Amino acid sequence: MSSDAGELLGIEPIELRFPFELNKQISCALQLTNKTDKQVAFKVKTTSPKKYCVRPNNGIVAPRATADVVVTMQAQREAPPDMQCKDKFLVQSAILPNEDIPKEVTGDMFTKQSGNVVDEVKLKVVYVTPHPRNEGFEDGSPGSLSYQEPFALISKLMEEKNSAVELNNKLRQELDLLRRDISRQRGGFSLVLVLVVAIMGILLGLLMKR
Repeated sequence: MSSDAGELLGIEPIELRFPFELNKQISCALQLTNKTDKQVAFKVKTTSPKKYCVRPNNGIVAPRATADVVVTMQAQREAPPDMQCKDKFLVQSAILPNEDIPKEVTGDMFTKQSGNVVDEVKLKVVYVTPHPRNEGFEDGSPGSLSYQEPFALISKLMEEKNSAVELNNKLRQELDLLRRDISRQRGGFSLVLVLVVAIMGILLGLLMKR
């Protein structure tokens, strides 16, 4: 059976949207939610296996649990006409018997002959044009965060530069004061030494006269 919303697995989103850019790998995340109280196996297929990488492309989702799948589109050298993509994905799911969980997921689990309850959901691929970071005006004013970010960064850098210059000037002033204090201390010590030597000379002279 086929439906937009799987009966066994809830799939979000129901279409893969890639912000298309040339020569760049682009990823899109899928979340699979087990709607049942049973173990559900899944397998993800695509009409263009060389173009997309799916990790993991199969697995088992525990009852009422979720599983994350990442679909990565390989870097493209050319854009499709009118940005229209004909690629499609198929998510197969099957309820597993209550016995032991199998070590690996096989294609036989999703056939009618297996006797399992099987569900299939088709997903479309949509290419969207990424928004330039320096645009995004709203109501005639620069309202996007991407527009404001460069100016906020420049302002922050200027503040840090001014703070650094001010701190450097203070350090220079303190260093000059410290040098002057050292010079004064050295000069005072020399004067005291000269006075002590002079007094001792006078005392020795007086003792010699006696």
